[in-house]
Amino acid sequence: MQLNFKEIVTATMILFAVIDIVGSVPIIIDLRQKNGHLRSGLASLVALGLMIVFLFLGKSMLNLIGIGVSDFAIAGSLVIFFIALEMILGIQLYKEDENPSTASVVPLAFPLIAGAGTLTTLLSLRAEYQVINILVAIIINIGLVYLVLKTTHRIERFLGAGGINVLRKVFGVILLAIAVKLFRTNLGV
Repeated sequence: MQLNFKEIVTATMILFAVIDIVGSVPIIIDLRQKNGHLRSGLASLVALGLMIVFLFLGKSMLNLIGIGVSDFAIAGSLVIFFIALEMILGIQLYKEDENPSTASVVPLAFPLIAGAGTLTTLLSLRAEYQVINILVAIIINIGLVYLVLKTTHRIERFLGAGGINVLRKVFGVILLAIAVKLFRTNLGV
């Protein structure tokens, strides 16, 4: 195994686009408003762990329980679909747990950061690139995710309530479109 700068940059860019942490800012702000404090470090570490485990064991784990990658992606698309509906319609489908600290894991770490799209992308990257280069790309992306999670308060102050509301609706529609595309692509339609 050898580090390859081109593979690292390409895998980093692909993962950055799929994770879309910048596009998730309205969702993160919404979760922070609903649950108070989100544990950025915990969410980042859980997402990192999920991504690394899935990189090495994902296909085997899914095959073991009789689930295909497409089935997994469809399930993730449904979760993303309902989160998007909350954002667009201003309704609450996701009920907060008695313990709000779990919001740092579900839905933040999974499925927003390390969701079906990210995990299936890792399987695709593994077919093309060396594992060490994918691992470096994962670590770079988790660093960026952590940075965005830690600065959402500043972003929220900069945008104000009106700006956040507009951003939430716009990104809700985008997220809804991503969910539909992920669903349709993996359904084979």
